[in-house]
Amino acid sequence: MQKEKREKKFQLPHIYVILFIFSALAAISTYFIPAGQFDRVPGPDGRTSIDPNSFTEVEATPIGIADFLTVIPRGLIDAGEIVFFTFVIGGMFAVLKATGIIEVVVDRLANRFAKNSILLIPILTTVFAIGATLIGTPELSLVYIPVIMPLIIALGYDSIVAAAIALVGTSVGFTAGVLNPINVGLAQKIVGIPVFSGLEMRLILFVVSLSVGIIFIMRYAKKVQQNPLNSYVYEDDEEKRLLYKQKEKIEAKSMNTRQKYASIAALLFLVILVFGVLQLGWFMVEMAGLFIFMGAVVGLIAGLNATQISNAFTEGFREVLMGAIIVGLARSVAVVLEDGQIMDTIVHSMGSLVGELPSVLGAVGMYLVQLAINFIIPSGSGQALVTMPIMGPLADIIGVTRQTAVLAFQIGDGFAHILYPTSGYFMAALVIAGVTWQKWIRFFLPVFAVFSAIGIVTLVIAQMIQYTG
Repeated sequence: MQKEKREKKFQLPHIYVILFIFSALAAISTYFIPAGQFDRVPGPDGRTSIDPNSFTEVEATPIGIADFLTVIPRGLIDAGEIVFFTFVIGGMFAVLKATGIIEVVVDRLANRFAKNSILLIPILTTVFAIGATLIGTPELSLVYIPVIMPLIIALGYDSIVAAAIALVGTSVGFTAGVLNPINVGLAQKIVGIPVFSGLEMRLILFVVSLSVGIIFIMRYAKKVQQNPLNSYVYEDDEEKRLLYKQKEKIEAKSMNTRQKYASIAALLFLVILVFGVLQLGWFMVEMAGLFIFMGAVVGLIAGLNATQISNAFTEGFREVLMGAIIVGLARSVAVVLEDGQIMDTIVHSMGSLVGELPSVLGAVGMYLVQLAINFIIPSGSGQALVTMPIMGPLADIIGVTRQTAVLAFQIGDGFAHILYPTSGYFMAALVIAGVTWQKWIRFFLPVFAVFSAIGIVTLVIAQMIQYTG
């Protein structure tokens, strides 16, 4: 009877189906929403921005069946950078697993933190949040998740805990954007206010949001540790629990000589990665290239031959294949809106709606608009370049400071990065973690609701004090 009840319980469709429906709805909307566009002009740092006063209606280009047949392949092509990075991450960590290094490190750390394992959650989440708030790369969660997953599982938690530590941490850091050049720095340049001004309000947002995120993760983690059946992914994690099961404290494993040299090489590659991201402006293509070499070099040093390394890469590619396809499906929604020339129309219409609100609700209205637009423009810098040329002048008209308009953009853009299935890196991260979007939503929706409440209260306060920084 219990089994029959579980089968009758409503379940969200497969994520492929959800994203296909979104693409189809976007295509249908091109027949009803007037086509329009802004003129593109040079923006900050050589990027292309929009002229907010240039919106004009253009000839409609609705998406026909023949056009719709190509949007998914084109979505995969457009998102090729994330797709390729996802494959490489999966392959590289499969090689590291084959060397046995991960097993030894997990065994040692699991023994060391066995009695105080819960402390790892605030420590790791805070470290990831600080990194994202300073350099603005939430995509690094794709790297963090496979690194911490074996340890988190070995300590009695589940895949959602590992995913949450990385995703919530980087999302909070990116959203608050204390010194984040990707969202805050760019948005402030566009609206013409001093870069990184208004630091105090962002620091408060960072501390409060991070504390709330950590509390939610720890509450869930404790429930899972006390009773593994409380895990939303108990059945999905069965293979991981067998692979990373914590050993008895006696006879902790140790590395052989080749594994020690391979570990040193892996650490050196990570140092190069950090230097490249911070000093050379590396992003996914450069990081992917480094990880390919990292997998090959570390594998050879550890004693694997070329065939074993190649097979490990192939196995890793296979494990993240679904994530790569999801990224392309997510991108296909934006492809439809761009081909139908209605994305600018949607942005213009939403900006006009904010202008109709009373000034006291202006900042909150901006947040809601940015939250909605984030569904179709999940890139932080992309959303800033499209929306902030409109929101800056609009803020002057409705009595909201431009600093508050930037804050509304941050909050509306950031937290939704790990909510919407149109966010490519987020969906890829979930697949690397082995967590379905549907089960993640079950965990994250309450967290997101609290984050949203914190954001709205912050914006109301900013409006009341006429936040300028």
